[in-house]
Amino acid sequence: MKKIISLFIASVIALSINAQNPKEKIEFTLTLRDGNVMKGSAAISKVLLETDYGKLDFPVKIINSIEFGIIPDKAKTDKINTLLKQLYSTDENQRKSAYEELSKMEMNAIPTISDFIFSNTLESIEGNEYTPDNVLNDLKGTYSIDEDFVSKDIITFDNEYKIGGSYTLKEVSLKTEYGSLIIPKEKIKSIEVMYSNFDASNSVFKLMATKHISSNTNGGWLKTGITVKSGQKLSINATGKVILKSLSGNTYYPNGSTTSATDGENVVDDGEDVSTSTYPSYGNVVYKIGDSGEAIKAGAKYNGTVTSSGMLYLSIYETIYDAGNTGFYTVTVKVN
Repeated sequence: MKKIISLFIASVIALSINAQNPKEKIEFTLTLRDGNVMKGSAAISKVLLETDYGKLDFPVKIINSIEFGIIPDKAKTDKINTLLKQLYSTDENQRKSAYEELSKMEMNAIPTISDFIFSNTLESIEGNEYTPDNVLNDLKGTYSIDEDFVSKDIITFDNEYKIGGSYTLKEVSLKTEYGSLIIPKEKIKSIEVMYSNFDASNSVFKLMATKHISSNTNGGWLKTGITVKSGQKLSINATGKVILKSLSGNTYYPNGSTTSATDGENVVDDGEDVSTSTYPSYGNVVYKIGDSGEAIKAGAKYNGTVTSSGMLYLSIYETIYDAGNTGFYTVTVKVN
């Protein structure tokens, strides 16, 4: 009887944990090395990263993205380097044999071959087609590897911090609208993580100038996770400042001004819009409804009625994206 009661209590606790926050949602967007993109959910609650300074355990809800590098297999370094040196042998059969063995290696041989090419001082044989450069290109083609590959897994978290290491992951079990898929880590180029745990009546977001620029085609619009409906009241308030390198390194505020209430003598309060125009100006906070929606000016203080239905996106208005931008806006969104 005690055992039955204990099991019942455990079940209740488990259900309580799983149901304690029904608004919590995590969406994963996988970009594969072959260019395909897949979206869905996965049973990933934390990310364990082995770094040069020890192991770090990240809760997935603070992760923004994971870029998968090609981690070299150090156990095979000596063997790979020996085969690469054989490509400079005067014996063509030995060169050919070494080349064929290298061409059949796993993806994690690529960083070792690349390092060898960079540091190599051996003289090539005239007319020799069995070269380290050729075998490297063959392997990159086989595994669809970009020229600018990295040799570590890079995790971006809290919208601004990055750290590299090795993510102890073998595969991702992704649940999509078309069914479940098992995707090996080596097939994945990157994962974007969208964590939503919001109260639509009062949600706070951070717009990073290093990424959330309206002209940035790679994640320039922050997906809030808030779905709005036509007719709802929308309120957006923003504070903070950004430095836009794309605009001569000037400092901008959410209202589009280049001065705050404490800068200089002739200033504009950073809580008031510089222009009465409904068209956004540089540095303005902007929003759109739906992935293909039109950018609408929000500025530092916005109160309006939603005219369409869909997901709410936020960004900083600028027609040119420069990764050298710095700073961020803190944006509070209320939907009634």
